[in-house]
Amino acid sequence: MKNPNIKVGIVGANGYAGAEVLRLIASHPAAELSIVTSRAHYGKRVCDVFPALPSPLVFSDMNDPLLKKCDAVFVALPQTAGATLVGDLIDAGVRVIDLSADYRFDDIELYEKTYNVTHPRPDLNALAVYGLCEVNRDKIRDARLVANPGCYVTSVLLPMLPLCKAGLAANIIADSKSGTSGAGRKSDEAYSFCAVDESFKAYGVFNHRHAPEMSEKLGVDILFTPHLLPIKRGILSTVYFDVTDADEALNALRSAYNNEPFVSYTDQLPEISAVAHTNRCLFSARFSGKRGIIISVIDNLLKGAAGQAVQNMNIMFGQDETAGLPLYAPI
Repeated sequence: MKNPNIKVGIVGANGYAGAEVLRLIASHPAAELSIVTSRAHYGKRVCDVFPALPSPLVFSDMNDPLLKKCDAVFVALPQTAGATLVGDLIDAGVRVIDLSADYRFDDIELYEKTYNVTHPRPDLNALAVYGLCEVNRDKIRDARLVANPGCYVTSVLLPMLPLCKAGLAANIIADSKSGTSGAGRKSDEAYSFCAVDESFKAYGVFNHRHAPEMSEKLGVDILFTPHLLPIKRGILSTVYFDVTDADEALNALRSAYNNEPFVSYTDQLPEISAVAHTNRCLFSARFSGKRGIIISVIDNLLKGAAGQAVQNMNIMFGQDETAGLPLYAPI
């Protein structure tokens, strides 16, 4: 039986990531949904829009004052659309987990160049903690504002950060493939079933917005190309790099996430099916001379978005980090 003590709001609960947060919080043992917002579904009941969720809560407007009475608010709006609202919530004393890129960058000029906007609340940028849970856990505990990492970024950073911090990897190339839900819930012909089925394509070549985020967090330039898979969810990233010491690199990878519930090194090359519908990241490495290849898999909507966001909330509010989060993929 639930014993909720965290009052939660979700802004943008109709998008794929926002809806996944909604689903996870609905069954979270220590959280209670206080308010959900959606322009598309304003005035409708959650249970009518998402029949799998038996909640009578009605979708509200994001100007609803009830948001400022929450303990935590997840903001799941498109990039640049929620930065001002995040600032208003922080000013009101609410702790915020932002799923967009608006507060992810240390360098505001890099953010503004990447997204072609002027940041409306640069004063809050220094307050934000980058929400890669296994790396920044200690900072997340006391954070008022957590910037949830990008999905492609998470799949690359988790295996590569231990190597880059140790100076073991250089000339990094990331080749990532994502399910179509990574494009968001939008009526775009390019992402329709007929357009993606029986096909496979690259996009965002040399200009995908996740590349600068990866490079900033790794501290080295990275060449990144994303691809669209004809599946609903999941990311597989193949990362190529020069390695200074293969044995040292392998030892670093095997020991980097010991005792972590959601991130694991595996000797087998991992597949998307092993992590789909879970909050896990699995990765493996192969070396030949001075070259290394890492294969990393996550669910783009969970460890790459909503699941990591809820994991951040758990850390922020002193909960068991695995609370409300799926560990195992359907068989």
